[in-house]
Parts: sequence; structure tokens; C-alpha cells
Amino acid sequence: MAPSLSTSALRIDVAGVPAVDGLTFATTGQHAIVLGAPRILFAAASGVHAVTRGQLTISGLAPRAAVRAGIAASAALDPHLPPRWTANQLAAWSARLASHSRSIGRELAADALKRVGLSALGDTPIQGLPLAAKRAAVLASALATGATTLLVEWSVAGLVEPQARALSRIFAKAIADRHTVVFSDRMMLDSPLALASDEAIVVDGSEVLAQNLPAEIASRTQSLMLRVVGGVDEFVRGLEASGGRAERHPVSARTERLRVDLGPLSTGDIFRIATESCAVVFELRPLSDVFA
Repeated sequence: MAPSLSTSALRIDVAGVPAVDGLTFATTGQHAIVLGAPRILFAAASGVHAVTRGQLTISGLAPRAAVRAGIAASAALDPHLPPRWTANQLAAWSARLASHSRSIGRELAADALKRVGLSALGDTPIQGLPLAAKRAAVLASALATGATTLLVEWSVAGLVEPQARALSRIFAKAIADRHTVVFSDRMMLDSPLALASDEAIVVDGSEVLAQNLPAEIASRTQSLMLRVVGGVDEFVRGLEASGGRAERHPVSARTERLRVDLGPLSTGDIFRIATESCAVVFELRPLSDVFA
């Protein structure tokens, strides 16, 4: 089966400026998490924003073609919704847009609402629902299309911890039988969505920093991402001579993004080596910090 999400030399412009440029990766699992990517990647994968250059496919098809074929559907984070519509109306409308008959659409909508625990609130206007229920209603609308591949934007913003964990559990259970790609800035490693995922892809700008099991990535407490200006060659030589290791990703003629495995070194050694190399470290963060 084709990857749920695949990109190759992908460029996406926003207002004529590249927000993504040269991004290449492909999911390998049934339930993938994409962490740290620009939000425009979700919009392009959902078919609502055009690709400028390169390739982006969802289950082997261009995003809009995948949506038209009923293969893919998306659940955006807190989209604008008709305030007087109910969750039931939203889900049934999505089913109809996916070319299902009225009767089949009602069945799909009812099943989707049951999956996300909204059967009892299906006829309540969406504007009157709590935030967690609104987000569940949006997921139900994607499920009601019957699509086999779901793209989901996830965030715990606006939710207290018990609500976030409960909603994560609902989402993980609701999408268990579909191929899914969940997009998020960061995610709790022990959240039900993370535990149900068989792959995490960490993106920084247009670079893939890591692709592996979520727990394996989160365990890399000795891996850092740096942005370094000037003296990069000397900095890398000094780092490796001291027992560290660096993977280089040029950003410009004088600036590079480095993935550094510290080995026996500390973060203090990083700044010492930078000073000795006449290099400036203007960003440093643990690779594992996408798992809050």
C-alpha cells in the first residue's frame, strides 16, 4: 500500500514566500504523527492549499484527487463552522459531500458520532458544545466520509490535562481502524494518541530531524538541534574531536542547522567549543522536546 503521506522535494509558498522548501519523507506505519511541521503542510496535505513545486501524495494520489476519490478526509483544528449546525448535521453533510446517499450518509454520521462519544449531543448546536466536544465533532465529520486515510490536526490548547487525555483517548480509539497522519506541534509521550502511533516524524522547517517510534525519539535526551553561524567547519571538527557527532544541514552560506549527538559532552562543552571555533550558537534545543 502507498504511504499515507509522502513528500519529495516539496515546496509550499505562502504569499509568495516558501514556508516549506525541499521537504522529503514518507510515512511507513498505519498511525503516524508529524511533529513540528509548519501548519501549511497540513493544509496542503488536505488539498486546501496548492503545492508550489515537488510532490505531495496521500495514499498514492495528489491530495485533492484523494479527497475526490473518497480515500482521504481531514479534521482541521478549530475550523470555522456554521454555529447553528449540530454535530449530526455536520457529519451528515460531510458524508453527502463524499457522494454517499442520504440514507447511507445518516448511517455513517450516526456511527461517526458514536465513535467520538457524541451520540447524546448529536442534536445540540455546535456553538453550545464545550471545546473538546467541538473538536470531537470535527473528527466525526471526517470519519463520516468513510475515507480510509484521515489527516488530523491535534492540539491540547484550551484544554486542561484531564480533558486533553480524555479527548486523546477518544481520538485514538475512533481512528484505530483507519490509516492516519496526526499533525501536532508537540505531544505528550504517554498520551493515548502517541501510544497508539507506530511512527513519529519530527520536522524542523524543511528538514526531517528524526523518524522512528515515538518512544525511541523521546529517549534521545543526548541529541540536540543547533543553529550555528560562522566557524561551522571548525566547530564540527572540535565537537567530533571531543567525542560528539554532528549531522549537517546547510541553511545558507554562513548558517547551518546541526543535529548533534553529545556522547560524553555536556551542553556547556557545546558553548566552549563554539567559542574556541569563533562560531555562534543562536538556537539550541533537545530533539526530544517535541514530546512535552
